[in-house]
Amino acid sequence: MIIEHQGKQPRIHPSAYIAPTAVISGDVEIGEESRILHGAILTAEGAPIRVGRHCIVMEQAVIRAAGGKQRSFPASIGDFTLIGPHAYVVGCTIEEQCFVATGTMIFNRAHLKRGSTVTLGGIVHIGTTLEEGQHVPIQHVAIGTPATIFAPSDTSPMMEALGKQGFGNMVFGLQTGEKSRPEVVEEWARRYTRGLGTHLADVLLEE
Repeated sequence: MIIEHQGKQPRIHPSAYIAPTAVISGDVEIGEESRILHGAILTAEGAPIRVGRHCIVMEQAVIRAAGGKQRSFPASIGDFTLIGPHAYVVGCTIEEQCFVATGTMIFNRAHLKRGSTVTLGGIVHIGTTLEEGQHVPIQHVAIGTPATIFAPSDTSPMMEALGKQGFGNMVFGLQTGEKSRPEVVEEWARRYTRGLGTHLADVLLEE
């Protein structure tokens, strides 16, 4: 499906392929010879998505960009980059010639420099930078700039490093430790549903 969102329509190069079951919504640009496969979702909600030339976004992958009055998380995918099946990529920059494998997660304001690789189930957390050619092993987690790579068993140091990144404040405007307070969670949900309510005015351009 091709959807107009907030008055902005996707721009798709004539040589690109969009599978019939993919969803392309809002301010999304897809470059020359790129391929968006079945079940993939590219949704721009207040910030743009840019997909370069000869990119592959595989089955069930999600690429999101989001923004509002206070925060903006555009998503940029460089030329000759592959985003694997079931990957979740939100509000980040991925440079050219990167490989993002099946089931990976790349979060807000992460930056994967040229030729980076994130293998099966790997995570690149908020505000993290992978240097050119850097590699995240299977199910490992990259946090910080410069990135520290944590094994899945490194729970305590991983959570300490993540706490320093300030996920709640960066993404939702919540101070550290506030997420557990019910009234704060309720306000977060109200704001989020209000923002997502802009989809009520979407226009379906092509099924």
